[in-house]
Amino acid sequence: DILKFHAVIWPAMLMAAGRELPRRLLIHGYLTVRDSKMSKTTGNVLDPSAVIERYGVDALRYYVLREVRFGGDGNVSYAGVHDRYHGELANDLGNLVSRSAAMVARYRDGRVPDGRLDPTIAEALESAARRFAEHVDAFELTEALEAVWGPVRDLNRFVEERAPWQLAKDPARSGALDDVLYTLVDGIRAVAVMLAAVTPSSSERILRVVGAGADVAWEQTRPGLTPAGAVVAADGPLFPRVDEPLQP
Repeated sequence: DILKFHAVIWPAMLMAAGRELPRRLLIHGYLTVRDSKMSKTTGNVLDPSAVIERYGVDALRYYVLREVRFGGDGNVSYAGVHDRYHGELANDLGNLVSRSAAMVARYRDGRVPDGRLDPTIAEALESAARRFAEHVDAFELTEALEAVWGPVRDLNRFVEERAPWQLAKDPARSGALDDVLYTLVDGIRAVAVMLAAVTPSSSERILRVVGAGADVAWEQTRPGLTPAGAVVAADGPLFPRVDEPLQP
């Protein structure tokens, strides 16, 4: 435990040097396995290298921050990694990106239409960005990710309710189809920027798929920044299927 060094010795050294003292100490908890501290001797470990090899580093980073609240102890497991990967990254986010890109390619020749952003989705994105920033400032990283997942769920629900595949059958509803496709692409773009600090490689791929630039400055979370005519290009599965979880 190095708390004594950070809370006593290091501040004393800074005071002696006339330097500014830290205003806050952030103390993280332990990642545990079956409610016990990890130990190579007993074998109750979660091997990060094995997780990265099977699921990727973005998935590991996402899992740990999503599963365990900062400051407290929390259980981790290979089964938990597998469930989060498939349930949230692959199904919620990955499928949303793939479906949306495929529909833009099919119905609008791979270019973002000049549609109107759905106001309900725009409000959800603005609220998520605001809450994400507030949680990050308070070092509430699990809650920050939950804030982002709100619009991810909203966009999945939106595509099912609006059924763009049905709109595409009626030329008279072409404008409504443009609005749906634009909303999906712009929402995905904003979500990718919010997630960039946690899943940088995946966010970069998502932004490339939806024809956005590589800029992940926080201002890019603002809804409605996707330009009409941007080229959307599918890039294979964002989070490829993994059949079985790793075994302890």
